[in-house]
Amino acid sequence: MSTNNQTPNMDSNLSKWRGFAGGGLLILVGCLLAHFVQTSAGIQIKEVRFSGTAGKTLSGLLYIPANATPSTPAPGILAVHGYINSREAQSGFAIEYARRGYLVLALDQTGHGYSDGPAFSDGFGGPAALAYLRSLDLVDPNNIGLEGHSMGGWAVLVAAATYPEGYQAIVLEGSSTGPPFAADGTPQWPRNLAVVFSAYDEFSELMWGTPRALDVANSPKLQRLFGTDAPVAANKTYGSIEQGNARRLTQPPVTHPGDHLSRVAIADSLDWFAITLKGGKPLESHNQIWMYKELGTLIALVGFVTLMLGTFHLLLQTHYFEHLKAWPQGSAQPTRTARWWVVTILLAVVPVATFFPLFGWAEKWVPPSTWLPQTVTNQVVIWALANAAMGWALLKLLKSDNNLKGSTWLTSMLLALATVAVGYTAVLLADFLFLLDFRFWFVGVKALSLAQLQTALIYLPLFGLYFVLSLDGLYSTLSIQGNSPRGLYFTNLLILAGGFVVFLLVEYGFLFATGRLLTPSEPLNTIIMIQFVPLLSVVALISTFTYQRTASHIPGAFICTLLITWYIVAGQATQA
Repeated sequence: MSTNNQTPNMDSNLSKWRGFAGGGLLILVGCLLAHFVQTSAGIQIKEVRFSGTAGKTLSGLLYIPANATPSTPAPGILAVHGYINSREAQSGFAIEYARRGYLVLALDQTGHGYSDGPAFSDGFGGPAALAYLRSLDLVDPNNIGLEGHSMGGWAVLVAAATYPEGYQAIVLEGSSTGPPFAADGTPQWPRNLAVVFSAYDEFSELMWGTPRALDVANSPKLQRLFGTDAPVAANKTYGSIEQGNARRLTQPPVTHPGDHLSRVAIADSLDWFAITLKGGKPLESHNQIWMYKELGTLIALVGFVTLMLGTFHLLLQTHYFEHLKAWPQGSAQPTRTARWWVVTILLAVVPVATFFPLFGWAEKWVPPSTWLPQTVTNQVVIWALANAAMGWALLKLLKSDNNLKGSTWLTSMLLALATVAVGYTAVLLADFLFLLDFRFWFVGVKALSLAQLQTALIYLPLFGLYFVLSLDGLYSTLSIQGNSPRGLYFTNLLILAGGFVVFLLVEYGFLFATGRLLTPSEPLNTIIMIQFVPLLSVVALISTFTYQRTASHIPGAFICTLLITWYIVAGQATQA
């Protein structure tokens, strides 16, 4: 295979450094924007580790407002994320609380982020976190609020039950009282409670026993909590703040994960703490800046992917890796035949059609263990391997005249390691300098803890098998003669992520039209599926970029294996 058929400017100095420098610049700009937002008004952010039950180490971020001193302790708020998230998911709430003079502890639940596992243990870490927050000399221990999203709501409810005199008010965001994870709510417990339950929350049946979140006001469980036999009126305060039995329901017009991107959901919690806690700054609840931090970490996330692509291109020009460089010659198919369309559509549809069944099967038959300790990661692995096998079988329906360039596996692996290592270094620097990760919404790239690194090494060969098989078929069987480089990006994007985009549009279109999901028994897995769209889009981008420069799927498969394994393991809960 000739190595001289490359794009005209492939070896120019500008081309060699453009992606690397551009990615680094985007990361710097994004991190600076996010940093200035989350430290506005003199807020300091510190990473903390403290002891939980049985000596377990728990992790959190402290948002310390300028007014918090040992001589003038500030009101405190414990903010806890939901399942398969981390402390950074609460940054929108934490930033706005801190801007109003509250000292905030954003906790990593047990088994999440950098807190010791297993997940669900020790009240999700809630009681230990409340005890730690109350122990700080910067905090007024008699003036503390609790806020939790989803499973984080259960964490703060356990904390409230453990320390019934240790807090003044609670905000449940997309959460509920009651078994199996929290005590039943009554008109007297918990103290001064706001229920922020969005109008299109996917978990209304689980949380409040109503098929539609729009009907949560009619929930008997909620009515007992509010001490009424009538439908609960939204935005009305029931009970008395002074007596500690105040209640309020609000319903922002968003979904369960949408609470994190909702100015209304955040404002509802700000309004509640403004009237139930003392000492906060009188800042209107609509005055919010957290979304610019979200924009900054999104810019950094784009820069992170750009940096790795630029690194790959730059390394490919070096003496050690240049023998891998080649422009693809020929194609697998002369034209798009009817059979090509059938196989391509099936490759986009089958992964979506098998998503819920395989996730359910894996949860039942592949429980977390010492060797495979993460439930959701196990589900993703089973889905990935099954679809790799089915995709390989489908591609046998097409005959291919294309022979991919024989890539040197060892050198390709080293190139992939070097590429991802540069991206990982950028993540470490962002964390060290700014206490930031690269994220948008609940899609975040975080550094691995030592325990997570060990876990990632177990899952690595399983994901590697998926990417090697899947990308081999994508490039050796489906490429079309005369397809432009841009057309190849678009085709691969549609095959890998298009089916999920279409399904989610239908799923959430149905939710907003009727108040219920099209698959009402799958709220968690539907939310997990949302992440597949950006992840598979990145896989399409990286694999196409690397294939067009090496005529081989192997380097891209190795990069995607390292990156996706890292992303999934760092972001999931560890149950064993």
